[in-house]
Amino acid sequence: MANPNNPELEPLSRNQILIFMGITAIFLLAIAKIWQRLGAVQLLSTSFSTQALLWSLGLAGGITLTSGIIYRLWPAYRRSADVYLELVIKPLMWVDLIWLGLLPGLSEELLFRGVMLPALGLNLAAVFISSILFGVLHLSGNGQWPYVVWATIVGFALGYSALVTGNLVVPVVAHIITNLVSGTLWKVNYWQKQKANSEFNDKP
Repeated sequence: MANPNNPELEPLSRNQILIFMGITAIFLLAIAKIWQRLGAVQLLSTSFSTQALLWSLGLAGGITLTSGIIYRLWPAYRRSADVYLELVIKPLMWVDLIWLGLLPGLSEELLFRGVMLPALGLNLAAVFISSILFGVLHLSGNGQWPYVVWATIVGFALGYSALVTGNLVVPVVAHIITNLVSGTLWKVNYWQKQKANSEFNDKP
């Protein structure tokens, strides 16, 4: 049965979501490695430090806060995000949120920020191009364009952080944290709604 909010999107099982995430991650990693080798692209440097961690935490916090504000102020984005997140996160167990953070965070950042940015010139134009392609990657239906717009904005923030710091660790960690936090918040909100509905239905 199709999702009533978006008939194009069929509900998926937990295994289907996990397999899809795994295959997508492998596919993106393969593209990144092939591009890096054939194009002789030097991967953006990785440096683990306290400063990089602080950059990551600040960026993740800013993205999460902005997402919450846009969610409340832009109805089209709210509907789009709810459809997308319900499709992806609802079937997952709590422990699966770790994969939701790690798999896209590592594979998408390696391709879009680690390889694509240096390959396109490591400048503002490269950030714009990679951000648009990153946004398109999150297109899951004709009605999902607001989510694509938001993903493009997030892609720009992640790309710009990589450009400014020259450190791939910053967008990778920020991406992982953002996915973990957004997934957890959605799960908690969904659980609270289910609990409230259950209590309401149990009333005599």
